[in-house]
Amino acid sequence: MKAVLQRVSSASVEVDGALVSSVSKGFLVLLGVENTDNEKDALALAKKISGLRVFTDNNDKMNLSLADVGGEVLVVSNFTLCADCRKGRRPNFEKAARGEQANSLYELFCDTLLSLGVKNVEKGIFGADMKVELLNDGPVTIIIDSSELAK
Repeated sequence: MKAVLQRVSSASVEVDGALVSSVSKGFLVLLGVENTDNEKDALALAKKISGLRVFTDNNDKMNLSLADVGGEVLVVSNFTLCADCRKGRRPNFEKAARGEQANSLYELFCDTLLSLGVKNVEKGIFGADMKVELLNDGPVTIIIDSSELAK
């Protein structure tokens, strides 16, 4: 699984002009699920993100986690994170998991964030054409690949 994590002051998702979900201070996570990913990947990635200390403390040091600041998470499925751009000019998406597998791991990832104490986890609509809006805080943007995490 690949995640692009952005620390935000706020983030929201619209589908067909209607607000689907929104969060205040916390993370926007764009989540890509690859066809080799499994439950261990979802659990490891959720654990890493829920405990990541990238919010500033009173000394302006990135030392606080989501739980420490009462942060929220907006998770948006994004198969394009699985793109292979090594050849040609058109990305290849063969590594992206198909719908049922991807959605199942996406839901497990979101449920795990909640079980790890994240105050609020909002979602986009899986597979929909979404308009994502965010106010990046920092900016702080981190890319995490579950294949690089200890499981």
